[in-house]
Amino acid sequence: MNTVEIPAWLRGETNTAPRYTSYPPAPHFRPDFTAADYTQAAQRSNVGGAPLSLYVHIPFCHSLCYYCACNKIVTKDKEAGRTYLDYLRKELELVAPLYDRQRVVTQLHWGGGTPTYLSDAEMTELMYQLAHHFNLSRAADAEFSIEIDPRTVDDGGMALLRGLGFNRVSLGVQDFDPDVQKAVHRIQSVEKTAAVVNAARRYGFRSVSVDLIYGLPLQTAERFRHTLREVIAMAPDRLSLFHYAHLPQRFFPQNRIHVEDLPSLEEKRLLLEETQAALRAAGYEEIGMDHYARRSDGLFQAREGGELRRNFQGYSTQASTDLIGLGVSSIGQVDNTYVQNHKMLPAYYAALDAGQLPTERGLLLLPDDLLRRDVIMDLLCLLTLDIAALEQRHQIDFADYFRAELALLDQLPEHWLERGPRHLRIFGAGKHYIRFICRLFDRYWSDNPLHQAQYSQVL
Repeated sequence: MNTVEIPAWLRGETNTAPRYTSYPPAPHFRPDFTAADYTQAAQRSNVGGAPLSLYVHIPFCHSLCYYCACNKIVTKDKEAGRTYLDYLRKELELVAPLYDRQRVVTQLHWGGGTPTYLSDAEMTELMYQLAHHFNLSRAADAEFSIEIDPRTVDDGGMALLRGLGFNRVSLGVQDFDPDVQKAVHRIQSVEKTAAVVNAARRYGFRSVSVDLIYGLPLQTAERFRHTLREVIAMAPDRLSLFHYAHLPQRFFPQNRIHVEDLPSLEEKRLLLEETQAALRAAGYEEIGMDHYARRSDGLFQAREGGELRRNFQGYSTQASTDLIGLGVSSIGQVDNTYVQNHKMLPAYYAALDAGQLPTERGLLLLPDDLLRRDVIMDLLCLLTLDIAALEQRHQIDFADYFRAELALLDQLPEHWLERGPRHLRIFGAGKHYIRFICRLFDRYWSDNPLHQAQYSQVL
């Protein structure tokens, strides 16, 4: 990656931007969005009978990874999982009746935390409850995925997950270097990870994904080459390569990471450049932002077919589903709204004890939000924007509506963006700054440092 001159309006001390797992981003959700608003959105969404996607958040972990920015609860008390499962059942009893039973769930994802914190019996019970309350698809192209910590699953556990219906698995790796692992408090061997990947192949999982992070303490390009060699040898179908977001003011465990151990900007650029070259050489295609996939994988095929979309779990292979969030802190995207559950367990439990939906906040999207969301999501997923299709869909004149934004686009380096009268296309170095480019279309973006501090650096 060549160093380029960045326009003044993109420079700054933080160089931050949202990751745009939603637009508007989650910090702009409103506390006056109520359970009644969610109920109305769910009822509107039933018109047409579009497929559904379910996300179930399991917040528990056995140990703390210092880099983690997820909503998690670190505990060894196994009763915590049992209690949580009882409350998930209460939430299902309230949420499921809002949706037409004929609507088919074509996507299911368990995230966390560590979903495999639950015992085998508890995971079986949870899948039963989901199947009891929703119409889970039995089609071959349904995608049922689960995030796992390879340290918590053995061969028998992988067999159980496949038997429960999961056909895609995502494994956290981050880095295999022992010094980096010690610095982030996550000790995980190559052998254990490879055993889980091999078990996934043996039991017929359709897709195996591996998560890596660059920018962690003590990382260097030389050290990370070893991790890449080991991961590529496992031949996962997908990889996620995330930039470590050091936000200790928001995520307290990150205060245990020493700032002086973090790689420099130049080292991070070298890490990214070498990793991308190695993945390309191994046959992986870059998908949108942070993601890579083999041509045989559904993620690549969704991009080629124009179905790729982005949501709170990253990239989705199906564009037309309403996403229902279940569990503490989970976020749903239903009709023209976003809805988020209470982020703290006591409030989540109290709402359900009162027989109420555990809605904490959300957002009803305005026409301008829907328009800008389409622009940002097309750029993030497809790296292109079909201006004519956008104008027809939203009944606008693109050049007139986005006159100010287009003036800023003209200031970008020529090798970032191709701008034609009927299209935009991001290419070359622009792909590394895609969040900055999308930020131009973000009506909610503020130059206030307090606002910028909520988001991670782009590189």
